[in-house]
Amino acid sequence: MLGFLGSAWPLLVLVPLSVFVLVPYIRKYFGGRVCKSAAQLNGKVVVITGANTGIGKETARDLARRGAKVILACRDMAKAEKAAHEIRIMTGNQEVTAKKLDLADTKSIREFASNFLKEEKQLNILINNAGVMMCPYSKTADGFEMHFGVNHLGHFLLTFLLIECIKQSAPARIINVSSVAHHLGRIHFQNLQGEKFYIRSLAYSHSKLANVLFSRELARRLQDTGVTVNALHPGTVLSELVRHSFILKILWNAFAIFLKTPWQGAQTSIYCAVTEELENVSGKYFSDCKPANVSSQGRNDETAKKLWNVSCELLGIQWN
Repeated sequence: MLGFLGSAWPLLVLVPLSVFVLVPYIRKYFGGRVCKSAAQLNGKVVVITGANTGIGKETARDLARRGAKVILACRDMAKAEKAAHEIRIMTGNQEVTAKKLDLADTKSIREFASNFLKEEKQLNILINNAGVMMCPYSKTADGFEMHFGVNHLGHFLLTFLLIECIKQSAPARIINVSSVAHHLGRIHFQNLQGEKFYIRSLAYSHSKLANVLFSRELARRLQDTGVTVNALHPGTVLSELVRHSFILKILWNAFAIFLKTPWQGAQTSIYCAVTEELENVSGKYFSDCKPANVSSQGRNDETAKKLWNVSCELLGIQWN
C-alpha cells in the first residue's frame, strides 16, 4: 500500500492541480457568447425585476454602466438597497435605485406600477427577470400556484400596468427571461395551477413555457408600435434560483465549474436589451446571444391566445 502511494503521489498532486489551472478555461468554454454591443443608454429608463442578485444584478450593473437610469424591482428591500449601492459605487452611476415589488402579491405589483408612473415619464426597457424554481406547492397572496403566479401572472400584470408608458417611450423593449426548460412544459388548462396534480420541476417548466407564449402573443399585439418583445434562456447559471431544491443545490455545487457565472448568464439579457440589430426584432427566443429553437408548444398561437385570455380573467383585467 505504501509502495502504491509512493508511486502514485505525483498523480494525486498533478491531477487536482491541473483541474485548478484549467478551471478558467472550462468556465469560459461553457460560459457561452458575450454581448459585444457598445450601445450607450444615456437618458433611458430601465426596470429589472429580481435585480438584487444573480443575473438580474449583473444585468443591472451592465446597463447602469451604459448610462441608463436603472430601477431594481425586488421583494427583499435589504438586499436590493445593498445591490443598488454596490452598483452605484462600481459604475459611478447615481441613478440606480431599489423599489419594492413582490410578484407574489398583485397589491404590491399595482403599488409599484402606480408609484413608477407617478415618478417616471418613460420606460424604455422592461426586463422581467425574477422567478422561483422548484419550490414546494404553495400559493401567492392571491391564491395562485407559486410558479405560475410569480413567473407568469406577476410579470403579465406588471407589463399590463406599464404598457402604455412603454408604448409612449418607443422605441422600447420588453424582455422576458424564460428557460430551456420550457421544452418540457405544457399548458394544461384543466390543471393550470396544479389543482389536480403537482410536480415541482414540471410546474417550473410550465411557467417558463408561459413566458414564451406571453412573449409571442404580446409581440403580435404590439406590432407597429415600436415596442419589441423577446424571450430568452440565460443558460444554466450558478445562482440562488435553486435554493428550494436540496438535491439541485448539491448538483449545482458539485458541477459548478461547468455552469455559467451570473455575469455570463446575464449576457443574453443584455444582448436583447441593447443590441442595435434587434431594434425591430420581436416575438423571438434567444440563447447565448443568438436565436434559439422554441418548442412546438411555444409556437402554438392558439394556446398563446387562450393563455392570454385566461390570464386576464384570473387577474381581473381587460387587455385589448
